[in-house]
Amino acid sequence: MTARTKGLTLLVVAGFVAFLLWSALASQRVECAVTIDFRGRPGSATASGASEESATREAQTAACGPITGSMDETIACANTPPVTRRCRTL
Repeated sequence: MTARTKGLTLLVVAGFVAFLLWSALASQRVECAVTIDFRGRPGSATASGASEESATREAQTAACGPITGSMDETIACANTPPVTRRCRTL
């Protein structure tokens, strides 16, 4: 492989990675922070998403992760209304 081919290949790969990064970040329009109190155990997290609903759902999932011990608790925690929720447009 010549130096020119290597350079061109590297440029194409870098362009593809930049495109993937841009497309992933461009869809994140809202950021939400939630606080959960699940069976006396507090949890909080922040997440971003394309809509307020999806950002809230992702933040709640992240907040429930460390405070639950089983799949049943994870589902119950995800269905618990957040104590606080703050969203902002990015």
